[in-house]
Amino acid sequence: MIFTRWSAKLPGTQRRAAARSGRAAPRAAGAAPLADASAASGSGSVPAARAEGAADRAADGPNPATADEPVPAAAPPTVDALSVHDILGTLPALVAVVYGPEHRIAYVNGAYATVFGPRPAGRTAREALPELDELGLLPLLDQVLRGGTPRTVKSRRVPGGAGPDGSRDGYYTFTCTPIEVTDSGPAPGPEAACGAPHHGVLIFGADVTDQIESAERLRVSEARQRAAAVTLQRSLLPQELEQPDDLRVAATYQPGGTDAAVGGDWYDVITLGAGRTALVIGDVMGRGVRAAAVMGQLRTAVRAYARLDLPPHEVLQLLDGLAAEIDASQIATCVYAVHDPNEGRLVYASAGHLPILVRDPDGAVRRAAEPTGPPLGTGGWLHTSGSVPFGPGCSAVLYTDGLVERRDKDIDDGVEALERALSGATGAPDIVCDRLLRSLGITAAHDDDVAILTLQHPERTGHDAELFHNAALELHGGTEAAPRARAFASGVLTSWRFAPELHDLGVLAVSELVANSLQHGTPPMRLRLRRTDRRLIIEVTDGDDHLPRRRRAEPADEAGRGISIVATIASSWGSRRTPGGGKAVWCEFALPRG
Repeated sequence: MIFTRWSAKLPGTQRRAAARSGRAAPRAAGAAPLADASAASGSGSVPAARAEGAADRAADGPNPATADEPVPAAAPPTVDALSVHDILGTLPALVAVVYGPEHRIAYVNGAYATVFGPRPAGRTAREALPELDELGLLPLLDQVLRGGTPRTVKSRRVPGGAGPDGSRDGYYTFTCTPIEVTDSGPAPGPEAACGAPHHGVLIFGADVTDQIESAERLRVSEARQRAAAVTLQRSLLPQELEQPDDLRVAATYQPGGTDAAVGGDWYDVITLGAGRTALVIGDVMGRGVRAAAVMGQLRTAVRAYARLDLPPHEVLQLLDGLAAEIDASQIATCVYAVHDPNEGRLVYASAGHLPILVRDPDGAVRRAAEPTGPPLGTGGWLHTSGSVPFGPGCSAVLYTDGLVERRDKDIDDGVEALERALSGATGAPDIVCDRLLRSLGITAAHDDDVAILTLQHPERTGHDAELFHNAALELHGGTEAAPRARAFASGVLTSWRFAPELHDLGVLAVSELVANSLQHGTPPMRLRLRRTDRRLIIEVTDGDDHLPRRRRAEPADEAGRGISIVATIASSWGSRRTPGGGKAVWCEFALPRG
């Protein structure tokens, strides 16, 4: 393809100049040079010889010798018959041609001039094309010129380069292609003089403003949807963890990936009364609103079942049936544990969940052993409870599989890595959560949801230890049991320096609970008093598993008022069946702050 004075040919293109020279007439001497951006809008040309033949036939009239012969159809125009101005000048893309090591301007088309303004021919790009420097294209031109390989940069912002009025920024993808700029006539000026041929670069800028704006709108929409999804997920989790008297707990939840789908990881801490605490963590497999909805229903059900103060395996048994009713195709795992400070153990049951990890005061970490049943919703399985020692100075972590599972590793490797991380993780529970996340390499880009629940049973010394006391009395029955229990309670409460009003209420509660146990229970019977920094706990156990209930006593009834009295004077009360058979009835009094 021949420019008027300078021509460009792409590598590997056959020019067919010799074939055209016998047919095409030379362009008029006054034709506009390639460097003139205004010539870019000129109309296409056809071979001169073909045009002249048509003119001669029109002037001479029909040839008598061939009047009766059919006139052959004119051959269609070829790309070789079009000028570079016709091709590049009508493109909506930005086009510029530079040549030589200084990247002197040979040509800019009308679209380029519209965005950046007209550019004089023969000037260097650094002087006359400052936009190339701002777009970071000048070093790229050097690389293309030296290496002879096309290079592309994507989505470069051009201020005021979009819209007919330039009212908004545009984005262009620029491709720089090596070409040869050939001298086909006198040089346009001394400063543009060059030998022939010269290596040059064709700069082609495709407008991708609409694509970038669409991608940005999509990104903003996805970010908004993700924020709403994460808000939904977090709203289904506890807004604030309950803080038991005898434990320090902390939890963290990190959504996985960057998509808008929510996960089904959840956790909860539930105070059961009498100093006991339930800790639960679960994982509904899959992602999306459906998984979050199932998770929310399971978490609500766990809190309801926990209020019944059932053993862990019975809670999971109820959850199993509920999960099957909600969605039998939705797989969910869960572990439910109960801590009793009087026993110094964690009693737990697991439905297909990963094992609890317990760290001893010396740093040794062990896994809570079986039993582990199948995931929730499978049915036909009798869950059982296990236990693990958890005394003062111990800590434990409950977690979901997103913390330890990796696509390229066995999940046991992840659990072992968590054990190593937990053995060296010291500090407050929230600090332990952060350290475990960092040790396991969990970042914002992690592709799975992660939930961690950490608990510690602190060792108490000094003044802190003075706020926690235990006292117990074995009751052997008989007429002296009640007076003996009242005297014992009065002495203990006095030694704990309670106010007279709280002292009297505590003795009254002991009297009613012991009387109820003596009348309706069976040996062995035991009275336990416990003081924490926030409450006084009174508990009576016996060998009968019939749980008392509060009822309205008629005026003529001689019994039935004991539990009502306890419920009226205490902050809370409750009862539960004990693992070895029998029951425990308890009540609590909140201590005044300060």
